[in-house]
Amino acid sequence: MGHFTGILSSRGRTPCSDIDGGELTLSPTKYPLGFHPGNSLFGKIDMQIKLVLATLQQPFTTYYMMSQISSEGDFHDEIDFEFLGNSSGNPYTLHTNVFSQGKGEREQQFFLWFDPTADFHTYSIVWNPKNIIFFVDNIPIREFKNTEKLGVPFPKDQPMRIYSSLWNADDWATQHGRVKTNWTLAPFTASYRNYSSDGCIWSRETRTSSCKADDFSTKNVLKMELDRRSRMNMKRLQRKHMVYDYCRDKWRFPRGPGRECRVN
Repeated sequence: MGHFTGILSSRGRTPCSDIDGGELTLSPTKYPLGFHPGNSLFGKIDMQIKLVLATLQQPFTTYYMMSQISSEGDFHDEIDFEFLGNSSGNPYTLHTNVFSQGKGEREQQFFLWFDPTADFHTYSIVWNPKNIIFFVDNIPIREFKNTEKLGVPFPKDQPMRIYSSLWNADDWATQHGRVKTNWTLAPFTASYRNYSSDGCIWSRETRTSSCKADDFSTKNVLKMELDRRSRMNMKRLQRKHMVYDYCRDKWRFPRGPGRECRVN
C-alpha cells in the first residue's frame, strides 16, 4: 500500500517517484499519465481517491485497467472508472466503461451520493472469468457478466495494468466538450492512497500467471459473483443514482443494445 498525489499544471512535467509515498506532477495532455505497478490477469484492486474540487473548467480524474495496444491493431481490453467535471453544486459524474478486444461503448454513468472532494473514498474493481464488478466504498454499483455464450467477447486473455491520471480531455469530457479547461485555476490536484491488489500477477518474462487452476475454485476474488441480495441492492442504487445506461440509449444504438444487455 502507498500514498500517491497527482498534480496537473499548465507548465512542464517534473520528475516523480513511484506510487509508494511519491508525488507526481503531470503536464497538460490528452493522453493519460500516471502509475502502472505491474500486470495482472484477474483479481481485485482497491484505491482510495480524493478528487479535484468539482468545477466545470477542470481536467478529469481516471482510474482504470488496460492491456497493451498492439501495433497490429486495437484489440485491447480495458475497465474504466472516470470522474467527469460538473457544474459547481451538482454531483460529480462517475463514468464506467468496459472494453473487450478493442470494443467499448458500454458506458454507465452515476451521480455520486457524496462529495468525493471532501474526503477519500474507496473505488474497487473485481475482475474474474465470470464477471467484472465495480464497487464504491464496498457497495456494488455495476456488474458486467461474461456473456461469451451470446457471442460477446469478454476480457480474459490479456493481462492489464492499473493506471490513474489527471487527464485534460476538454475536447469531449465535460458537457461533451462545450466547456474547456480553465488553466488559471491550476494546479489541479487529486490524491490517491492505500492502493491494494489481490489476484493473479502476470510475468512478462515467462508469460505465465501466478495463479493455478485450483485457485479459481478456492480463491474468493477469482470466483466472486453478486448474490441475489447484493444484486437487488445494486439495482436499487442504479434506479436512484444512474444517469446514463448505454443499454437504454436508442439514439446511439437504433438497432438495439449489445447482446450482453440481456443479462447485465
